[in-house]
Amino acid sequence: MDSVLNFKRSERSELAEMAASSQGNFEGNFDSLDLGEFAEKQPWWRKLLGQESGPSAEKYSVATQLLIGGVTGWCTGFIFQKVGKLAATAVGGGFFLLQLASHTGYIKVDWQRVEKDMKKAKEQLKIRKSNQIPTKVKSKAEEVVSFVKKNVLVTGGFFGGFLLGMAS
Repeated sequence: MDSVLNFKRSERSELAEMAASSQGNFEGNFDSLDLGEFAEKQPWWRKLLGQESGPSAEKYSVATQLLIGGVTGWCTGFIFQKVGKLAATAVGGGFFLLQLASHTGYIKVDWQRVEKDMKKAKEQLKIRKSNQIPTKVKSKAEEVVSFVKKNVLVTGGFFGGFLLGMAS
């Protein structure tokens, strides 16, 4: 037992000496890496999933790809359906309560002001209307199309599962 303690003490002293001797003595050349520039050049799915997230056709069998896409699509569709029903109920209930309050006299609507604000909004939309799609939107759309083309089976399984999830 005594020899083990002596070994640990000597090991600690050696580590302490190494640390003390190396402080401030950096002789190697160090290059810096700009991660912001690197990240901007990566597609969105590689940022999310990592560098090894190429086409899944290279990694999994056809059945596995369809199963993965189908299960994730079904889960997404099921959640989307439940949230959609909840949102429709909330909006419809809110509209019903506003109509009830309006008819009973609790709320009075200034329809002339509403019409004036609608005209103003239409004019602003006409001014901002442009036929050109921003380049960022185009590049993201191209990335999505490329991802779908490379992962046809997973995407097909996802959309099929999504429709089944919406129907259940």
